[in-house]
Amino acid sequence: MEIFKGRLIVRFIDDLAGSIYDIFKFILKSLGYLLAGMIIVAIPMYLIVWVFGLLK
Repeated sequence: MEIFKGRLIVRFIDDLAGSIYDIFKFILKSLGYLLAGMIIVAIPMYLIVWVFGLLK
């Protein structure tokens, strides 16, 4: 019975670690996409505003 109990605890810890890993992976991936989107949109928009500022 002790061996089964040990395996059950190890399996639970493994599942818990896997779910924590998946959560952090999702958060980091989402932040990466957000940052990339902000850069892709912000740089051309800033350049357009800068050009219009020169034409003023």
